[in-house]
Amino acid sequence: MDFKNWNWQQDDWPNFSYNKKKLDLLEDEYTKESGISIGVMRHLSKEDLDEFRIEIICNEALKTSEIEGEFLDRDSLQSSICKEFGVGEKYLHGNIKPEEAGIAMMMKDLYTDFNSPLTNETLLTWHDKLLNGRTDLERGKYRTSEDDMRVMSGRIDKPKIHFIAPPASKIPGEMNQFISWFNRTAPEEKMPLPPLIRAGIVHLYFVSIHPFEDGNGRISRALTEKALSQALGKPTLIALSSTISDKKKDYYKILELQNKNNQITPWLYYFGKTIIEAQKQTIRLVDFVIAKAKFFNAYETLLNPRQKKAILRIFRESSKGFSGGFSAKNYMSIVKTPSATATRDLRDLVDKGIFTKTGELKSTRYALNLAPFWIKQTQQAKC
Repeated sequence: MDFKNWNWQQDDWPNFSYNKKKLDLLEDEYTKESGISIGVMRHLSKEDLDEFRIEIICNEALKTSEIEGEFLDRDSLQSSICKEFGVGEKYLHGNIKPEEAGIAMMMKDLYTDFNSPLTNETLLTWHDKLLNGRTDLERGKYRTSEDDMRVMSGRIDKPKIHFIAPPASKIPGEMNQFISWFNRTAPEEKMPLPPLIRAGIVHLYFVSIHPFEDGNGRISRALTEKALSQALGKPTLIALSSTISDKKKDYYKILELQNKNNQITPWLYYFGKTIIEAQKQTIRLVDFVIAKAKFFNAYETLLNPRQKKAILRIFRESSKGFSGGFSAKNYMSIVKTPSATATRDLRDLVDKGIFTKTGELKSTRYALNLAPFWIKQTQQAKC
């Protein structure tokens, strides 16, 4: 290892510096978008609010895991989240796996206890829950191995080293210092920081220490949401991991560019923009939940059981839509019906204005006609 190659080896660690003036406009935009988010959520009924919470928490748990190459079972995760939060019985499925149960427990802690001071015990508990079911490493403990903790990619025989974290012997001291910083920069404390700056530092600071054998990225993003929730005074319910996942290469690239020095304006600017985009994605999801409710109010009695099952499956893809477009083949697979029945059902949905149709023959694709409901909700949100 080269001497003083990494940020934690520099003389100014962990006194991060940044150009606040370059970030002020982002802080203003974040405040504005926070107000819009709160405003649109007021239009949700209790049932729709429960559905929105399930949807966004489930998506965040899925995406924060996917960023790290871990792929969870959506049905099992949704059931776990419903069970933990005591809502959405209609979303419950039978089989709950330990991995999904664990991250659901962590997400409940994150969203219901966001205002509590951070402690080592909090982080160790999160780690234990996050890695529920894992037997290949010690859960709920900081790393103790004397081997270097390296972030690498590429071939096993010729890896590219992206980062080497502090040795295990430094972890207790580093984490005590990190936790002290987190608590004293909270909104009601002696050294409060603007929301985006604090959230960005939280993420970078934690992943630079890399205190666990696994799960550091997921816990750093959870800490970001804890910081944002403290600034907002309520659970932020922000689509952060979903937004990062959409441009994962950019995320890892800027992290790598930032891990050798402690002047972090580029990182804070990138992460602030990402948080604001996550807010906008959250607002789109609220609009979508309301449009979905209005859609079923208008059309549910016109659907046969097969059509309803297919439409519910399409809605699971949220506002981004069905990957690759929705085809007759997709319909047949979802409802387990022959080609002739699928063709008849789909033609009926188009004739009733429930679906729109594009393309011909094998290129034919269908989409839900949500336009009337989006327009009404967009107008309502502006009121």
